[in-house]
Amino acid sequence: MIPPNYSDICKPVNDLFSKDYPFGALKLEVKTTTANGVSFTVNGAQDIKSGAIISELKTKYADKVNGLTYTESWNTANLVTGQVEIANKFAKGLKLELSGSSGLSSAKRALRSKINYQQDNLFARVNVDALSPSVTADVTISRDGALAGAELAYDLNSGAVTKTNSTLGYAGPDYTITLQGNNSLNLFQLAFYQRVTKSVEAGARAVYDYKNPEGGVSAELGTKYVLDKDAYVKAKVDNVGRLGLSFTQTLRPGVKLSLAGLFDTTRLQENAHKMGAALAFEA
Repeated sequence: MIPPNYSDICKPVNDLFSKDYPFGALKLEVKTTTANGVSFTVNGAQDIKSGAIISELKTKYADKVNGLTYTESWNTANLVTGQVEIANKFAKGLKLELSGSSGLSSAKRALRSKINYQQDNLFARVNVDALSPSVTADVTISRDGALAGAELAYDLNSGAVTKTNSTLGYAGPDYTITLQGNNSLNLFQLAFYQRVTKSVEAGARAVYDYKNPEGGVSAELGTKYVLDKDAYVKAKVDNVGRLGLSFTQTLRPGVKLSLAGLFDTTRLQENAHKMGAALAFEA
């Protein structure tokens, strides 16, 4: 079995705490796919407090015969991005990516290449930023449910290691538990996720900053409950009294609405709360 890439080792618990919570914003996503496989995605978000609007138009085409995928995007920051991927062409499990971006109204530029390789019990990635220049590499290995991963970033100009992260975990049929050591083992996170039943998910995570011991341990608890095939609710609470609630409803096939609120239970009478909504269309 192929393990997740390093960024996705904690994906189940991260999704439980982050997805479907559009706090402080109004979001809209429209995605359509043509008969020949070209997909168009428009994302937009307005900050409720400031009124600022950001949006992005993305076009994606997959040439399945040759294993090629082309992606282009343009956002309101006037940043144009292009990416080409080729998978399983030279070797099974090998994917090559080349991406670049350019600011039309600024000098912002980026040029990156990435190599992904996956097989049973192994997922490795190398990402080279040609303009920084820097190299980031990560690897995940697995065996009988046990997971181990590491991530390293190296700055070619300074000749210094700029990031070292590591993760240990175990993934069972319906649960995962992970321990991460980030920032050169100065920031630790312990996370747990379980699908309790077909309609109930639960998770918890705790974070401790070794460089800031007086801050103590920050902790969160979260859950998701499926009401029926078209609706579910989510809730989360942390150790400083912030309560997050969300409700997601499929209004019709391809149309989904999410409503969410983040409430400071220690200041219920104050204007310290955030509301938000997200509407997604797909055809």
